[in-house]
Amino acid sequence: MAAKREKIHFESVEELLGAPIAKDVTEEIEIKKIHPFNNHPFKVLDDDRMTDLVKSISVNGVLTPVLLRPDGSGGYEMISGHRRMHAAKLAGLKAIPSVVKEMSDDDAVIAMVDSNVQREEILPSERAFALKMKFDVLKRQGKRNDLTCGTEFPKLSVDNLTSGTEFPKSNKDNMTSGTGFPKSEGSANEALRARSQIGKEAGISGRQVQKYLSLTELIPQLLDLVDVKKIGLNMAVDISHFDKELQGWIYEYVKDNGFLKTQQIEALKQTNNVENISQRVMIEIMNNALPEKKISGKVTLSEKKLDKYFPPHFGAKQREMVIVGLLEKWHEEHKD
Repeated sequence: MAAKREKIHFESVEELLGAPIAKDVTEEIEIKKIHPFNNHPFKVLDDDRMTDLVKSISVNGVLTPVLLRPDGSGGYEMISGHRRMHAAKLAGLKAIPSVVKEMSDDDAVIAMVDSNVQREEILPSERAFALKMKFDVLKRQGKRNDLTCGTEFPKLSVDNLTSGTEFPKSNKDNMTSGTGFPKSEGSANEALRARSQIGKEAGISGRQVQKYLSLTELIPQLLDLVDVKKIGLNMAVDISHFDKELQGWIYEYVKDNGFLKTQQIEALKQTNNVENISQRVMIEIMNNALPEKKISGKVTLSEKKLDKYFPPHFGAKQREMVIVGLLEKWHEEHKD
């Protein structure tokens, strides 16, 4: 039987007052019995931070237990600690200190998201899909609890329903509900409640939560560009409202030209019936949105280049007089 040990524990106010508190118990669980959380959005990368974590675990062991739940078949599902477990494997550990808790599917999703989403190095795509998972749970719970939690959340307002961008709303947008564009007033309230709660717990606004939820509507190639900061969050939100075919064309444009400007996306947003334009028309719209390049009238001739044509004793003024004279002669000969 796996040995059990208690975590280092500091007394809380409740304990000091004598209230009964259930303490988490840490167990050594074999790594081979643990599988990742289903569809978790967080990437476990073998980068410099992982190398540092492996070195630390090799010397000090795993200092913070991972959080697991039983999977019902003798194994465990990872809730929080995927990076620590990966590093422990690389460090040669066979078991890892763990806190095992029984959780419902919804509680497991919320715990998984909350324990990971505050990390500083989290990518926009990771945050987006994590918040989306929590959003779906809370919105689903909101449907079940609508009659009992009506006073716990802010009232629905038009401002709170917007996504934070100036993107024009269409009937098609308002008929979708996956990321907060409601089908009905009831689902609108559920979405608003979910966004408000997520934002409050994550320390951001509900409007900011909606922006991240919108990122989940991007094609993977564009989302990768958001992660590497080639596309900003606000621009990405605007692009997410376009259909997937148009998004694919935008990605091809970025890949071919190496840039994407705000005014280009603004031009597409202002295009009537944009969902039915061709790729050629899209390229024309985006190119026409760019400011015209100014033609510079300045020509620079280096001293080294001019030395080839002038005697060493010619100063700058004499050289200028000769050049201007030759240009006037050339102009007279070619003005017709």
